Amino acid sequence: MTPHSPRTAATRRVEFVLDLICVHSYLALTRFERAAARRRADGDRIEVVFRPFQIAPEAPAGGEPLTERHRRDFGTEAERITQHMTAVGAREGLRLDFARAVFVNTLPAHRLLAAAGRQGRAEPMAERLFRAYFTDGANIGDAATLDRLAAETGVRRGGPEEPDERALTAEIAKVRAEGVRQVPLLRFDTGTVVTGAQPEEVYFRALSETLERPVPPQQ
Repeated sequence: MTPHSPRTAATRRVEFVLDLICVHSYLALTRFERAAARRRADGDRIEVVFRPFQIAPEAPAGGEPLTERHRRDFGTEAERITQHMTAVGAREGLRLDFARAVFVNTLPAHRLLAAAGRQGRAEPMAERLFRAYFTDGANIGDAATLDRLAAETGVRRGGPEEPDERALTAEIAKVRAEGVRQVPLLRFDTGTVVTGAQPEEVYFRALSETLERPVPPQQ
């Protein structure tokens, strides 16, 4: 983009692949939302489409303390890793309470997020689900908990907007078939792909790239 070609407001589309028990996905969402707010303040319209991924499809439906999972995965390093991520979250304004978190299968939460997306409430719903898991110690696999979070966010549950488990499982398989092996992953409509929890400015630059537009035919 040159000084003689100022950027004009545009409608942008971003695919955001995440899992709702993934702390790096939460960090990425927090930073991306700040970047998106800056672009929206300049008049851009940004459509965010969340796509589901499960980092632990074997996680129990009833849940277990996240600290127990961390001990199995990280052994003696679990406490150090937790303290480090807590400090990273604090720098972003997030209160990450790993000691309260309930490690759980995320299929029900992804169903709710999909329903929210079809109702135009995906971004606030994603943020609320992450906060419920990492800050409130809520079981985001529990139906009553999801009902409460949906009501808080203005999302209707149980209607045609909410995919059944078979459809959601098929979508997760499709995401993996596209080559996604870890999250977060963001695909921008310019073709740019950003993986991992990157700094806010990385997302801002990706949202500020000029879309390639076809040249209208001469009359």
